[in-house]
Amino acid sequence: MKPCISCNSKPNPCLNFHYFLLLLTLTSTTHCSSQSPTLILPLKTQEIPSGSFPKSPNKLPFHHNVTLTVSVTVGTPPQNVSMVIDTGSELSWLNCNRTRNFTFDPTRSSSYKPIPCSSPTCTTRTRDLSIPASCDSNKLCHTTLTYADFSSSEGNLAADAFSIGSSSGTSSLVFGCMDSIFDPNSEEDSKNTGLMGMNRGSLSFVSQMEFPKFSYCISESDFSGVLLLGDANFSWVAPLNYTPLIQISTPLPYFDRVAYTVQLEGIKVANKLLPIPKSDFEPDHTGAGQTMVDSGTQFTFLLGPVYTALRTEFLNQTAHILRVYEDPNFVFQGAMDLCYRVGLNQSKLPQLPSVTLMFRGAEMKVTGKQLLYRVRGEVRGNDSLWCFTFGNSDLLGVEAFVIGHHHQQNVWMEFDLHNSRIGLAEVQCDLAGQKFGLTV
Repeated sequence: MKPCISCNSKPNPCLNFHYFLLLLTLTSTTHCSSQSPTLILPLKTQEIPSGSFPKSPNKLPFHHNVTLTVSVTVGTPPQNVSMVIDTGSELSWLNCNRTRNFTFDPTRSSSYKPIPCSSPTCTTRTRDLSIPASCDSNKLCHTTLTYADFSSSEGNLAADAFSIGSSSGTSSLVFGCMDSIFDPNSEEDSKNTGLMGMNRGSLSFVSQMEFPKFSYCISESDFSGVLLLGDANFSWVAPLNYTPLIQISTPLPYFDRVAYTVQLEGIKVANKLLPIPKSDFEPDHTGAGQTMVDSGTQFTFLLGPVYTALRTEFLNQTAHILRVYEDPNFVFQGAMDLCYRVGLNQSKLPQLPSVTLMFRGAEMKVTGKQLLYRVRGEVRGNDSLWCFTFGNSDLLGVEAFVIGHHHQQNVWMEFDLHNSRIGLAEVQCDLAGQKFGLTV
């Protein structure tokens, strides 16, 4: 991969299926600005078995996923590791279990420093983790992460030198060095890699690195694209429409204060605005009902009344062009109960009505094949099964709206931490790498 350096004076991120990873291959590419340097990173795909990545506590237990994966070096001397980028998680962690295929060996790093449980990092900065940190027998800060698919990981908090790209230097970051990783599928247990938390919590990677913003762009066709860490402004990216991040300072039992929460205000099917009261989109007094933008969830999930309204209208508008699969016992991934039969010899889907998610100040329009997902391995006679890519959160016991990355394809997604907002613009993401002069 040929590095590209571009500088200017302008200011500058169930079923036995497989996961598809957006593998981030690092170069020393930077974009110089009057502020901090920006890292521009190309993406390519890699297929790995399902079960390799446990989900964070506020995630849904899906068996499909498209995840952003970054290769970094950790320790002194540096060790190459691979970490899944997750905007729905805070604490980054690495597999440190030396009895299996581990990601990172702390005994080989002279800069590795375990965090004592008396440290303010342990006593104060772990407050937003789902399970409070504890003190182990060696008086080191111990953390346990549990996941929605019944997997878990635990180990000690530590600090070590992290480096992204040959020109970015190193930074000492706090992470979890996990020596116990449990997955219900024991054959996949040893394949777990690390995770890079990217939410707004104080221990997340972006918070510790003090990036003012980060962006990504995922192609609809082949899942290639680009991740950009830092502040950037490129003329070829269409003007972004921004929606503010919702913040509630009071702790509420069902509200994730460090998630990327926005306000969903309405939904349109084609040009028809669904008759849903705005109050149905707002968090209640317990915090249930927030809308989270999440790179670690594939599809989009809506709370029951909103999902039912969308399902009914989409069903009505497609009644004459698609054949519904009538089997009440088939619910794809436990939450997607609107599926269609499409002939195996049918080369493309008919023209479908668009679905527009209306946020405060911005919209996300879902069109074409992003609306239906072909279920692998499911054939009925001469037909394949395609399911609507919106699901019902209620069927999964999740008290939130979750905007998954499937509906973020061909959208430039900017997470502006400095101004507490998310920017969106429609972009041909398969061309993004070419625009930056990167090759995958």
